[in-house]
Amino acid sequence: MKFSHISDTHLGQYRSKKEREDDTYDAFKQAIEISIKDKVDFVIFSGDIFDKAQPPNDAILLMMQQLNRLKDNGIESYFVLGDHDQPKQSGQNPIHWLYSSLTKVSHHLGDGKPVYFKNVLLVGFDHHNDGHDIEMLQEEFKKIDLVAKEHDGHKIIVLHQGLNEAHEYAGQLNANDLPKNFTYYAIGDIHEKFGPKKYEFLGGPLAYPGSTEISSTEPIKETKKGFFEVDLSSAEAIPKWIDLDIRPRFEIETSVDELHAKIDEVISKIDESRKPLVSLKITDVHDWKSIHQEIARLDEHILDKSIRLKYDEKQYPLSLEDTGNIDEEFKRLAVTNIGQELANLALDTLYPSLNEKNKREVKEIIIENFEKFKEEHKK
Repeated sequence: MKFSHISDTHLGQYRSKKEREDDTYDAFKQAIEISIKDKVDFVIFSGDIFDKAQPPNDAILLMMQQLNRLKDNGIESYFVLGDHDQPKQSGQNPIHWLYSSLTKVSHHLGDGKPVYFKNVLLVGFDHHNDGHDIEMLQEEFKKIDLVAKEHDGHKIIVLHQGLNEAHEYAGQLNANDLPKNFTYYAIGDIHEKFGPKKYEFLGGPLAYPGSTEISSTEPIKETKKGFFEVDLSSAEAIPKWIDLDIRPRFEIETSVDELHAKIDEVISKIDESRKPLVSLKITDVHDWKSIHQEIARLDEHILDKSIRLKYDEKQYPLSLEDTGNIDEEFKRLAVTNIGQELANLALDTLYPSLNEKNKREVKEIIIENFEKFKEEHKK
C-alpha cells in the first residue's frame, strides 16, 4: 500500500502573467497524474490547497476535476485546511465543503476525528493560529495520541503548521510537541522541502513536501518542487521523493564586468519553447542606466526575472529636485526588495491610483530611506 503526500498547491494564486498561473495548475495536475500512474491507494493534501479562501472559479473547477480523476481511478483523497484556505469571517463555510460534504469526492480530516482507510488510521487538524489556539491543539494531540497508541496498523497525522525545526522564523511548534505514536507525520505550511526526518521521540518520519510551485512572494531560485509517495507495505513508512517538471529557472550572480558573458551563457541554455524564470544578482553596479540595456537582452528569451543589485562604494545621494522622473529608480528598488510580481502590482496598479500630492509624499519617503537602503546592502 502507498499514498501521495501533496501540499501547498496554492491554486488560484494571483500572478502578473497568465503563464505563471498556468504553471501553478500544471504542477498540481502533474502530481495527480503521477499518483494515478503509480497506482497509489489514496492521496493526502496537507493544507493551502487554494491561495485564498475565496479562490477564482478556474481553481475551484480544476480541483473538482482532479479529485474526480482520482475517484474515477479508485483513489480516495483526504485534506486539511491551511491558513490560506480558511475563511476570515467566523461561521463562513470554506469552499472545500463542495468536495467533502456536497459531492463527497474527498474527505475532510481537519476536525481531529479518527478516520480509517482499510487498516490505516488517519487523523488531521486544520491550521491553528498562535497563542491559545495552539495550546488547544496541543491538548488535542494528547487525546489522539492515546488512540494512535492502541492502533496496530499504520497511523498518519496530517497538519498544516510551522515547526521550528523546519523554519526558525515560521515555527509555531517544536517537533517534540507532536503526538508520539504515529508512523508518518504529513505536514504542510513550509514551502521548502524538509525531510523526511526521523526523531527518536516520534514513531515515524516527519516530512514537508513544500509547495508544488514557487509562490509570487518567493524569490526565483533553482530549486526542485514535488511531493512524496509513501510506501506502507512494511512496518515502517518509507517516503520517496517525486520531482515535478516545472518551468526552468536560472540564478545568475555576477559582477558588472562579467554580465555580458553571463547573459550570453544563459541565453545559450534556454529552450525557447519553455521560457525560464531568471534571478539576477549583480555586484559593483555604478548606476542602473549602465546595465539596463544589457539586462534587456534577456527579455525576449525569458518569461520573467527578478533583479538584485549591489552598488559599488562610490555612490551619490538621490534627491527629488535633481531627478526629473525617478519612477524607474523606484521600480528597480521595489524589484530588488520584493520581486518582480509584487513590484508590478505596487507600481503599475496601486501607485498610479494615487493623486499627485500623495505620489510626491510616497517619493519623498522612498528618497528619505534610500541612503539607509544602500548602507544595509553594502554589508
